[in-house]
Amino acid sequence: MKALLSGKNLRKSFGQKEVVRDISIRVEQGEIVGLLGPNGAGKTTTFYMLVGVIKPTNGVVDLDGRRITTWPLHERARLGLSYLPQESSVFKKLTVMQNLQIILEYTDFTPAMQRKKAEALLEELGIAKLADQKAMFLSGGERRRLEIARALIRNPKFMLLDEPFAGIDPLAVDDIQEIVMSLKERGIGVLISDHNVHETLKICDRASIVFEGRAIFEGSPEAIVADPIARKVYLGEDFCL
Repeated sequence: MKALLSGKNLRKSFGQKEVVRDISIRVEQGEIVGLLGPNGAGKTTTFYMLVGVIKPTNGVVDLDGRRITTWPLHERARLGLSYLPQESSVFKKLTVMQNLQIILEYTDFTPAMQRKKAEALLEELGIAKLADQKAMFLSGGERRRLEIARALIRNPKFMLLDEPFAGIDPLAVDDIQEIVMSLKERGIGVLISDHNVHETLKICDRASIVFEGRAIFEGSPEAIVADPIARKVYLGEDFCL
């Protein structure tokens, strides 16, 4: 049975202002779901409630049958939830290989197994040739690859990507899309929150459009593009995939 990450009837208020109003969202293993909407719509707050950075005012978050609404991020990680923030999370003064080894040291792998695991991940993510390069010299796309490689060390069930297409050049977008698709093939459930709606919808199985704190439409990319309300409030009349 596939694991499930879900947020049900999520609400969040900051003072007197309610920014998320009864949003429900679910992600199964082996699918890619987009969480989209204009600035100030509430999508980022919803995303952070699933991640564990923000606690909901009302509603619940469940992961693989466990109620994790109040759990901090590190405890959610133990259940198989991995979070990649928009900001760089690599150790810039370490090499690409060292960035993996420092995490592998906290696993039960022997040193030889750690090295083998790191080499396999670098090869899979297409950055094996950069193993001895300092992370500070990586391009935006190469840094994203390294961050995903680090996240894969603990074999997550779900990966939550915050603005994965931000800060990378157009030529690298296709590569990152392919990597995200490969996560799906691994059986990982992926949730993407990104302002680059075209790039996100191209690889999603389905997505939710958030507007004024509510999820106004959920469906396949094709259904979203065809929806007149989604086009009016977010996509624009001339949008196409």
